[in-house]
Formats: sequence, structure tokens, C-alpha cells
Amino acid sequence: MKKLRVGVVGCGSIAKYRHLPEYHANQNVELVALCDIVQERAEHASEQYGGKVYTDYKEMIDREELDIVSVCTPNYLHAPVSIYASKAGINVLCEKPMATSKEEADEMIAAAKESGKKLMIAHNQRFVPSHQKARQLIESGEVGKIYSFRTAFGHPGPEGWSVDGKDSWFFRKEEAFIGAMGDLGVHKSDLMRYLLGEEIVEVGAFIETSAKQNTDVDDTAVCVLKTENGIVGTLAASWSYKREDNSTIIYSEKAVLRLEDDPTHSLVVQYATGETVRYELGRIQSNESGGQTGSQVIDHFVASIIEDTEVLVDGNEGKNSLMVILGALESNETKKIVNIKNDLN
Repeated sequence: MKKLRVGVVGCGSIAKYRHLPEYHANQNVELVALCDIVQERAEHASEQYGGKVYTDYKEMIDREELDIVSVCTPNYLHAPVSIYASKAGINVLCEKPMATSKEEADEMIAAAKESGKKLMIAHNQRFVPSHQKARQLIESGEVGKIYSFRTAFGHPGPEGWSVDGKDSWFFRKEEAFIGAMGDLGVHKSDLMRYLLGEEIVEVGAFIETSAKQNTDVDDTAVCVLKTENGIVGTLAASWSYKREDNSTIIYSEKAVLRLEDDPTHSLVVQYATGETVRYELGRIQSNESGGQTGSQVIDHFVASIIEDTEVLVDGNEGKNSLMVILGALESNETKKIVNIKNDLN
């Protein structure tokens, strides 16, 4: 079988730690083009993985015969690069958040639909074993009716992970659009939609910049979310946690589910009967040392193209998770609960 030809736009940390090594490890693809406005970054990646170097994504897409483009740029470029690649008839894997507005997300979805190619958003938390097991328990009805939840994603900030450290684009609103809420919060809005099997329709939020200096984006946020069937819970996203917290707790009729809340057992189910079941399902992806393994995102996307199957997180799914974050921004500005139901796909 002919290998799928891959081009990566943006050779910063997410490409370095996730996309590039995972494509390299996949026997069904070939990295043929790498693009970054900082030429040295693309050259360094090319030395390690191969591929022609570009500094202009349009030139790369126009010149190379690509099957896949991975969009690993700052947030404000997600939509333009994705749309350009889709219109060129290329399958697109875009990092999160998928866009900076509802209109951009709609354009991305429309461009992919018109081209007949796939658009997937890289929400890797859906692939975490503890999350998948919890979804099975909820979906099967084993834990009964879901009442409430609390979910958090926080760490010390992107300066410890980004290739540019404290000078990273993450801290500049014109490039990032949104801070911790876009970097971490959107992961959790997507996760809760996936776990509960319901859309989040109402959002209230407090969003602050309190921990970081010289930035005009948020670094700490707490949201209250309500689903279409009345499940209520909280979502916290922060760059002010000194140690990473990526936990979720779900309160149901028959049990409490603790996901990624125990250092050894990635899922702990505490039943109302007094029984406790502990699952060791492997570590969640982490920014901390040794935490980067295989996210499964790239393998899933490649397989979906080869086998012509649906992707787990298509453009519509990515948009609905984004709308929760946009609703949180609006709530913080207006000091009102925001209903996003009419904006969902």
C-alpha cells in the first residue's frame, strides 16, 4: 500500500512531542514536508524525521502532493491553515481549540465537507483509557443517573513546555486569542461532552489573569456548566497550579467515579454498596517529565483515512467543545449565564 504523505505546519512543542514522533512511528505514513516561520525549527525537525522545509504553509500545500496536513500553529492560524488545506483536497488534523470564533469553526467544517476530506480536532483526552472506561460505565447504565461532576486541568503554565518559554505565543492575545481556557479548558469541555454523552447548553464563568506577568490572556478560570438534561458541574482551567492536575470526578446515582485522581489507579469507582473497584489502565498524557507517550490521535486519524471510517472528533464535535469556551468568555464579560444551545451543531 502506498504511504500517506504528511505535511506538518508549525514545528513547536506540540509537533515536537506529539505529531512528529507519532507520524514517524506509524508505518502507513511518510513525513514529506515541514513548515515553520522560524526556518531553523523546521530544519531541525527535518534533520530528525526527514521532509522538505518550508516557511510558508501555502507554498508547502501548493507544491507538495499531500494526503494529510497537521496544523500545529498558534491558535489564530488554526482556521486559515485548515481551510486552505481542505480546499486543496487534503485531510486535516488540527490542534485545539479548533478556531477563535463560531464563524471560523463553521468555515472549517464547510471547507472539509465541500472537499469530501476529513477534518479532525486533536482532542486527545477522548483516547485516555480511564476516560474510555468511564464512558462505558456511564453509557451502559451501570452507575445509574449522573447528577454532577467536577473536572480540572491545571499546571504551572506553557513557559515550561513551549519552545519559546516565557516569550511563547501562548501569552499574546493576538496569537493565542485565549489563555488557559483555550489551552486546557477546551480539553475538559470536550471530555465532559464525551463522557456524559450530552451537550453542554449553559455556561457561567469567572476568568482571571492573576498568576502570570506580562500577558493579556487568562491564566485561571472556573466555570459552572449545565447539560441539556440538567447535569450540573464545574470546570477549572489554570496555569497557576504548581503540580499538574488533570482529574475528573463524576457523581452518580450508584457510584462516584474518580478519573486520574489517584497516582496509581487511573480510575477508581466507589459504589454506593460500599464496594470500590480500582483500575490500573496506564498514565494519562502529561507535560511532566516522562509523561509523553503515544496519544493515539495520529494512529486513529491515519486509520480513519485508510479504512474510510468516521473520526472520533470531527469538526462538529470540535466546534461544540469550542462553543463552551466561547460561552465562558461571554459569561465572564457580561456577568450572566450564557445559553449556547442555538450555536451548537
